[in-house]
Amino acid sequence: MPKCLEPTTEVFFLSAQHLFEVGADLTTAELLEAMGTAWRDIRAGSSFGGKAVLSLPEDAFWASGTKLPFRTQYVNERLGWKLSCLYSVNDHYGGVKVIGANAFNRNLGLPRSTSTILLLEKQTLRLLVALDGTLLSARRTGSYATTVMECFLNQAEPLDVCIFGTGPIARAIIECLDFGFGEKITQFIIRGRSEESAEKLREDLSTSVSAPLVVAKDNSALRGCGYVITATNARSPVFADDELARSAVTLHLGGDEVPEAYLQRALRTGIVVCDDIKTVSRRNSQSVSLHFSRRGLSLEEIGPLVGVKELSVQDSWDQTGGGPICVTCVGLPMLDLYAAQASYEKYLSLTSSQHSGARGS
Repeated sequence: MPKCLEPTTEVFFLSAQHLFEVGADLTTAELLEAMGTAWRDIRAGSSFGGKAVLSLPEDAFWASGTKLPFRTQYVNERLGWKLSCLYSVNDHYGGVKVIGANAFNRNLGLPRSTSTILLLEKQTLRLLVALDGTLLSARRTGSYATTVMECFLNQAEPLDVCIFGTGPIARAIIECLDFGFGEKITQFIIRGRSEESAEKLREDLSTSVSAPLVVAKDNSALRGCGYVITATNARSPVFADDELARSAVTLHLGGDEVPEAYLQRALRTGIVVCDDIKTVSRRNSQSVSLHFSRRGLSLEEIGPLVGVKELSVQDSWDQTGGGPICVTCVGLPMLDLYAAQASYEKYLSLTSSQHSGARGS
């Protein structure tokens, strides 16, 4: 009889703090290398997955009398109160990410979103390790900015980049873009819910980012930006179509942040892209999917017919049209899997070396 794999019995939890302490947290270079491998395998069809989201009603949350006084803080911001599960496999591992999110968490001194990633052995689908995925998740989302830059702006002249948002994802966006394309970025313009949050992000990154960081009080600088990225929890669009450069590339990582006029112009004269049409359509929380569902239509059904493209299928693009490029990303579960895999394998490599050294001494 063929010999079976030995069952894995040791399961442990890796916190972000412990990974940092042993030097196993991913550098930006290692993160982007893992994301590059993920995109290659996604497009080759060797890594795939799915996503389920349970959105909870905001009215039920505010029904508690103790929370009601805080409701005025969220007039222009969604709570984003939801429980999500992302699952995927590649050639060696399976992964499940569980996310709990609520913007109200900030009032409790907690992150808006908390993630736990379970990494499984592919053949048996037995659990190998549980990882604190909160920071890792934000960094993988931030890496989308580099992927879009590679696809659509790699040949562009140096440009200004505007980022709406000041949270962990905005921080990761700046770090990834500065690492991969620092010489092509003339400045980062930061727009936040408040000047204070934008200024804090600028101060935190000012010594580690090569391009200047500028806090903007309004959208007047948008027209000079070749790349505009939204990573907010806003309830409504954060810019107007006539505030943008006419051929700007936009990347949307939040919710309903894009004005109808801009989206219609992009559909008519430019390029509209999702990371995955089916996932964006079924999530139905972002402007491009809402554009169709508000008309009783489905992005999943109509999008391909009107030319909506997918990052998960294509990595080279014909940009001769000269119109705007609008990219919407909801977060592919395979990216989390590759980030977790890279973290786990780096941890094993470092700790096995340490143990070997201890035995040798």
